[in-house]
Amino acid sequence: MVICLFTLWYKVLFMEEKNPVRPGHPGGQQPAETLKDIKQIMERSSRFISLSGLSGIAAGICALAGAFIARGMLYKQGGRARLTESVRVEELDLLSLQLIGLAAATFAIAFISAFYLTWRKAKKENLPVWDHTSRRLFWNMMIPMAAGGFFILAMLYHNDWRFVGPSCLIFYGLALVNASKYTLSDIRYLGYCEILLGLVNMMLIGYGLYFWAAGFGLLHIIYGAIMWWKYERKAL
Repeated sequence: MVICLFTLWYKVLFMEEKNPVRPGHPGGQQPAETLKDIKQIMERSSRFISLSGLSGIAAGICALAGAFIARGMLYKQGGRARLTESVRVEELDLLSLQLIGLAAATFAIAFISAFYLTWRKAKKENLPVWDHTSRRLFWNMMIPMAAGGFFILAMLYHNDWRFVGPSCLIFYGLALVNASKYTLSDIRYLGYCEILLGLVNMMLIGYGLYFWAAGFGLLHIIYGAIMWWKYERKAL
């Protein structure tokens, strides 16, 4: 693919030198426009650019809804919050299953909605959703997330909840940074923010749910809105 694109770029430049197009010629294309087209072709072949800003907003809304439900699970009778208090060992079994099930359902809904919105954007732009670039994006993102998932499951196995929230944010941020070279570079800054938020959360144990909601909820909504305004607004 790289060789083909380089050959195309060379041929276009060679043709421009031998047959320069006069400005204003109705049947020609300016060299600057030709180079711009080649740049777009190269970008589409090396980066997955069909990520939808609306998918980030949808994922953020799902995360906020999940955090709200989880907060209710962590409340005791009388409305007193137990988020910053230690939970007795005998209470953890049922609570663990409930929270893990909620997390899995939240992730599934967020993933399906994000995939649908991205698929719709790719179809509108006549671009493939699953090709060699999207596969590389997928694997570069899934490796840090899978490692983080096993790390978190190990903490839950030992009934240690203190660093679950920070670990989710940090490993997810690392996954975004690692995958950013195969998609829009703006996603790297979202990853940096997730990592920073997770590191701060490590110093404020007991408020993981609030940081989790801020990282996966608010940051996703802000990121999605910026991406929509920057890349998709003009297409309307």
